Amino acid sequence: MALSRLEKAQTWLWKAVMGLLYGLFRLLSPRSPAVSRRLPAVSNPLLAVSAMQLAQKIRRREVCPPPRFNVFMVTYLLCSHTAHVFAAALQEAAQVDKLIEEETGGEEVLEDRLPLLGVPLSVKESFALQGMPNSTGVISRRGVLATVDAPPVALLKRAGAIPLGVTNTSELCMWSESHNHLYGITNNPYDLERIPGGSSGGEGSILAAAGSVIGIGSDIGGSIRMPCFFNGIFGHKTTPGVVSNENQYPPSSGRHEDYLSAGPMCRYAEDLLPMLSIMAGPNAHMLSLSTKVDLKKLRFFSIPHDGGSRFTSPVNKQLLQIQRKVVERLEADLGVKVQEVHLPGLRYSFQIWDTYMTLPDKEGKPPQAFVELMGEPGRPVWPLWELLKWMMGRSEHTMAAIGLALVEMSHASKPVPFFIQQNEKLRKEVEELLGTDGVLLYPTHPNMAPKHHHPLFRPFDFAYTGILNILGLPVTQCPLGLSEEGLPMGVQVVAGKLQDRLPLAVAVYLEKAFGGWRDPGAK
Repeated sequence: MALSRLEKAQTWLWKAVMGLLYGLFRLLSPRSPAVSRRLPAVSNPLLAVSAMQLAQKIRRREVCPPPRFNVFMVTYLLCSHTAHVFAAALQEAAQVDKLIEEETGGEEVLEDRLPLLGVPLSVKESFALQGMPNSTGVISRRGVLATVDAPPVALLKRAGAIPLGVTNTSELCMWSESHNHLYGITNNPYDLERIPGGSSGGEGSILAAAGSVIGIGSDIGGSIRMPCFFNGIFGHKTTPGVVSNENQYPPSSGRHEDYLSAGPMCRYAEDLLPMLSIMAGPNAHMLSLSTKVDLKKLRFFSIPHDGGSRFTSPVNKQLLQIQRKVVERLEADLGVKVQEVHLPGLRYSFQIWDTYMTLPDKEGKPPQAFVELMGEPGRPVWPLWELLKWMMGRSEHTMAAIGLALVEMSHASKPVPFFIQQNEKLRKEVEELLGTDGVLLYPTHPNMAPKHHHPLFRPFDFAYTGILNILGLPVTQCPLGLSEEGLPMGVQVVAGKLQDRLPLAVAVYLEKAFGGWRDPGAK
């Protein structure tokens, strides 16, 4: 659907304002030294195997856990870890041999009881990991340590995974770049001058660099999928309500619990399903993950772009081309017909996400104000005052957080009925389209990993992921090789509610067809 003249004028004005703000930002921002370093290539073959394969080697004593990860070099270059427990990890690893010796039921019993035995695990810092920081990059929360494990973290540890530490996030987990004034800015392993995404950017970065084997992220607007896309790894946004969101910071408020999902992040597709089965705990039965998926019996759909929203950038030609290649491979390999569809409501993806994120819960209580979270444990911050302080280099908050606080000030007291209607119409269309056997291909983001701070001037491009949170759908992020610039490309694979096993199965296929994760140091 073409844009009207008014919408074209608004689009032009928006881009002009963003261009002006970008110029001012460059003028006022402190200059950082140029970074010419790159990551070393993965030299240890154990770093190039999946978690399932590594656990098997450990159970068979073909390798002593954990394998030697170049974590210190990776962490130094990427600024991905915020705190580590390497000493404790080594102590836990020393107990693995003892567990193997004491198991009298053989390897199969050990695999059933401890499927991730000895596998290194990194954890997004917003999840509680006992004894580790739980600040989400807020300086006023410096020194706050988790006293318990978040349920999915506890389940992964109970399955034998060994935590290495916690990884960086955006401030309060509400931005597409993992940057805060407590830990600094995280780099993309494929290009250190580019972003790894957010808010699970530390996870995406360390996993892509082979500094960890598996990780855990959370997603309320794309915070698993964007980092996985920008860093060329796999990730899964689970159907909401399956994996527990307890003991995360910030806690859910308003209707956020309906849109927030925790899920696995990893380099290899075969690790997604067993990780999700563990993380779901008592709710795993809801997903029927043990049911075999026959890809030839699925119905496939493809949507190449959002239809021309004035808030989002046009989709990069290379991403359009790689999605077409996926369609061609599916049709050639599986004998299926991939139908291209267009849903007009996707043009309003950002407005729908923004509207629903401000709705009150069932008891009428609105979400906790972002200015309150920024100011905790003290008083709420004043966004305009913080902006002035930032311009003078005195604010404890990032420009992204201050900008979000300013946007919050502009919200109407009541939701716009039009966007509620558009969402209900879109929800019905998508549910009818996908049913229980449909799979949809949809871009993750209009562009490959942007350079640092550039998302400030394209703030709504996350709408490609955010709309799927509001629709409550499971999504698997799949890498599809590298662009001409050597940056990861990928696609979202979407299914109907509770049909998580479908995109997980497609991910395994796409890994074989397009090569999956690529070593960033081997370019």
